[in-house]
Amino acid sequence: MNRVTPLILAVALFMEMMDSTVIATSLPAIAADIGASPIALKLAMTAYLVALAIFIPVSGWMADRFGAKNVFRAAILVFMLGSLACAFSDSLAAFVAARFLQGMGGSMMSPLSRMVLVRATPKHDLVNAMAWLAVPALVGPLAGPPIGGFLTTFVSWHWIFFINIPIGIAGILLSTRFLPDIPRGALRPLDWRGFFLAGVAFSGLLFGLSVLSMPVLPPFVGIATTATGAMALLGYIVHARRVPAPLLDLGMFRDPLFRAAVLGGSIFRVGIGAVPFLMPLMLQVGFGLTAFETGLVMLFGALGAILAKFTTTQTYAALGFKPVLIAGTILSAALLAVAAFYEPDTPLYLMAAFTLAAGIVRSTFFTGINAMAFTDIADTKTGQASAMSSVAQQLSFAMGVAVAGGILETLSIGRPGELIISDFHTAFWWVSAVALCGAIPFALLSRDAGSAVSGHVSTRRARREAPGE
Repeated sequence: MNRVTPLILAVALFMEMMDSTVIATSLPAIAADIGASPIALKLAMTAYLVALAIFIPVSGWMADRFGAKNVFRAAILVFMLGSLACAFSDSLAAFVAARFLQGMGGSMMSPLSRMVLVRATPKHDLVNAMAWLAVPALVGPLAGPPIGGFLTTFVSWHWIFFINIPIGIAGILLSTRFLPDIPRGALRPLDWRGFFLAGVAFSGLLFGLSVLSMPVLPPFVGIATTATGAMALLGYIVHARRVPAPLLDLGMFRDPLFRAAVLGGSIFRVGIGAVPFLMPLMLQVGFGLTAFETGLVMLFGALGAILAKFTTTQTYAALGFKPVLIAGTILSAALLAVAAFYEPDTPLYLMAAFTLAAGIVRSTFFTGINAMAFTDIADTKTGQASAMSSVAQQLSFAMGVAVAGGILETLSIGRPGELIISDFHTAFWWVSAVALCGAIPFALLSRDAGSAVSGHVSTRRARREAPGE
């Protein structure tokens, strides 16, 4: 495998992941400049998610039709154009449309990064390669808010989008020079009905969950949209069983490793996905910390994700997927529950230390499920598998924010708009319990599950394969 490949893909993925959160701290400044309210401007964040939901499912077909390398470079270009459109927006409508365009590019970058890496990497080296790809997924959301706040405060909000241009140009040039030409999968006609149903299903669910977790529109809009998405999803399931070449082949869920990775990972992300929402709120609203202090604490999670890169491969080779994923789920849930004990007088260094540990554990966990999911997936199916994994990630993270927001809303009934520290403590207990449930699908796996990728050989298997036995 070309060792530069994971780094190129990771840089592009970091740009996409960071940009999805970077505007969070810049909303007031952007809103004031374009003449909109910060709450209304959150529609721009939702527009980005909707674009992801619509176009991620078709990413595998696009790669098979036009070539993964070509589509990946085109996705970076579209993302750059969307970034420029955001920077030059002068109205709410223009900004929302620009964010949707960005989302179109981002929808291809994430699943294709994983697909290219899987097809270009030998199975035995997949954990090491995925370790690089897992870092931006964790670092981006944590680094985005402080970077956005710094640029908005000391330069201009426009630069949170301008910085994507040199990164994007470098990504296109490096992709052209170093990315291998990935063989195309079997060309099949586009499942237009499936594309429509999947688009309505995933965008409806993501939009609905986002509305429920943010006071942008009345709650009934979020409920109705979520219900519409759920019905469309049921419609797609029925449709996919009747056609010979569905857009997303649900038959892949018959593979136990892929099923466990998507199901266990999704449950886990519902709990973990609440962290970027709950932690800054508790530290700033509950404890009265500044945005800068909050950003410093959160950044230790990013540092932990980077440190984990140097031990992940050895950890899975020594222990295997099953025990590491179960232990990672339990430890992550425990570290999430630790936040329920934080008080305003808790030293920042102590919170930073727990955040660092959580970053190490989560990075190790996500690297494992991303690699294990593709263990038994044929190369011709990696595009669809990557698309389904990416959609599941987006939905579970959005659900995590919605669950956390719903818990806080329920706890604060009778005192609207007023949150107290105990509300956050209770919310952390609940989301840690949800994350813990993610261990169940991994507990059902065999002890040697995915050993061809993890490199782990159990003592029992070693004895069985030893000469003379």
